[in-house]
Amino acid sequence: MGVLDIVPAGVLTGDNVRKLFEYAKEHQFAIPSINVTSSSTANAVLEAARDIKAPIIIQVSQGGSAYFAGKGLANDKQQASIIGAIAAARHVRTVAKEYGVPVIMHSDHCAEKLLPWFDGMLKADEEHFKQHGEPLFSSHMLDLSEEPKEKNIAICVEYFKRMAPLGLWLEMEIGITGGEEDGVDNTGVDNSKLYTQPEDVWDVYEAFSKISPNFSIAAAFGNVHGVYKPGNVKLHPELLNKHQIYTEQKLGGAKKKPLFLVFHGGSGSTKEEIKTAVENGVVKMNVDTDTQFAYLAGIRDFIQNKAAYLQTQVGNPEGADKPNKKYYDPRVWVREGEKTLVARVKEACADLGNTNRL
Repeated sequence: MGVLDIVPAGVLTGDNVRKLFEYAKEHQFAIPSINVTSSSTANAVLEAARDIKAPIIIQVSQGGSAYFAGKGLANDKQQASIIGAIAAARHVRTVAKEYGVPVIMHSDHCAEKLLPWFDGMLKADEEHFKQHGEPLFSSHMLDLSEEPKEKNIAICVEYFKRMAPLGLWLEMEIGITGGEEDGVDNTGVDNSKLYTQPEDVWDVYEAFSKISPNFSIAAAFGNVHGVYKPGNVKLHPELLNKHQIYTEQKLGGAKKKPLFLVFHGGSGSTKEEIKTAVENGVVKMNVDTDTQFAYLAGIRDFIQNKAAYLQTQVGNPEGADKPNKKYYDPRVWVREGEKTLVARVKEACADLGNTNRL
């Protein structure tokens, strides 16, 4: 039995999101969540998933959403980020079924200062639900890990009560992911805060499970955004098993590996670290830095290799009157970036065991 026997192709919502994550956890694989900033990057992610017969998660960050809408738009009230996220979700909804793969449409880290962005997306979800009986997005992430634990959980619970009736999945973060992303800088954070305690994870589970089973937890185990030299980041994915065991015990031991866990700061991780994380219940791993570089690589190589054809509209080594349109047409060089991005997404899926799953 494959994934398409339990969920349909296209954007998933409600219990179908949980069914996919349950299937992944049962069959010991995880799904990469790839940040996109344009229809080009979104299409490349879908193409990769189709080629290797795999479900996929597409996500937009606050900054990526604003870029999707256009850098020329004002964003002083998160308006560009709201419009861009909605545009991205609608685009993915429009084309995903044609690629024949199940897709989770997700929004990435949202710190407290970015809650107006979250509110705008949630409003769009509610409007879509009124018309279609399901939300626009599959899931959203609240990242209030910089706040005290009690405040973090309380705000998440408030939002989750609003999200659950729509069939939205909630991802939350407890413990801090180091590094810097979208203006949230945790590069100088105390090292101890990069490792979540089992008791904290249980507090989240206990509060959320009273509302809905459709949630996941990004528990920190030394994670850092970005790519760093080997040895500079101390990941301990084996700690995730302690969270599972602690929660199992609190539940009386009847339910094995009850937690849906998320791996943040996945770029640059070793295959062994990834394997250990998946074995301990990770069902989603964020990949952004590596795929950004992959998208650049194809464009960079094309520009460097075809430099003599890109100096003028007419005139190249083949003759002074030879046109260069077939080289400078954006559909040509942007496609080269898509090809290398496709290859990197396939690699991320393979690392997580997410191939030939449909």
